Amino acid sequence: MSIIKIKQVKSAIKRPADQKATIKALGFRKLNQTLEKEGTPQILGMINKVKHLVVVVE
Repeated sequence: MSIIKIKQVKSAIKRPADQKATIKALGFRKLNQTLEKEGTPQILGMINKVKHLVVVVE
């Protein structure tokens, strides 16, 4: 699998509990934090669920 970089660009405040849990499960702790994750189907599904809060950095 390839390594992808994801960055949280919007806050999870006032979002449903499942979206907050997904952000936490991805490993985000701060706004504008960038993480490197392996592009597994599970991670891609989590990114798709919160695609309005994160951006995939190339």
